[in-house]
Amino acid sequence: MNKKEQFVITINRELGSGGRTVGEKLAKRLEVPFYDKAVVKALTKELNLTVEEIERLKGKKVKWWTDFQRMVAPFYDTARLQYYQINEIGEPEVLTSAELFRTESKILSDIGAKESCIIAGRSGFFIFRDHPNHLSILIQAPVECRIQRVMEKQSLSREQALKNIKRVDKWRENYIKKYTNTSRYDTRNYDLVINMAGLSEDDAVSIILDYIEKSNH
Repeated sequence: MNKKEQFVITINRELGSGGRTVGEKLAKRLEVPFYDKAVVKALTKELNLTVEEIERLKGKKVKWWTDFQRMVAPFYDTARLQYYQINEIGEPEVLTSAELFRTESKILSDIGAKESCIIAGRSGFFIFRDHPNHLSILIQAPVECRIQRVMEKQSLSREQALKNIKRVDKWRENYIKKYTNTSRYDTRNYDLVINMAGLSEDDAVSIILDYIEKSNH
């Protein structure tokens, strides 16, 4: 991946691995926007966007991207994002409808076509598989590390944390299999796989930046 040209970095991560924080820190280091599932989900559900409506927006307005970014901005509100994160961990949703998946894919594709960015979660590794300047990353961690992180972040007992991890793991794997016909654990889908055992989020960011630098030589 060449960071001097427009790029897309996608990060898949296990619940409790710290992958979302890694993505946020990496975005700050690279000075690019960070998008995660909460933002895309808020757009599709609260603004009732569809693929057709996105195309209509693009067709009617020369500055459609500016308008789109203006719509995205409010959903970075901390309270709103926290709501979605808690809901995801506490009550995994039923599998997304095919139409919603199509809309989310369209939103992400349009974002990646317009600006360098980092996208966490969903099926970004699949959506951008043919992007000419794409880096795909998987963040994992030992189950005990994940349990401790979820316990601390969500104030849960060990039993509750483990239950949520298993539930979300199953939901995410089913989602990926249903819409991409592959497994999120298939390392062939990624350029870089990081095990967070013994690493901090800053360590992971350094590893990614070092990989980017070396891949350019």
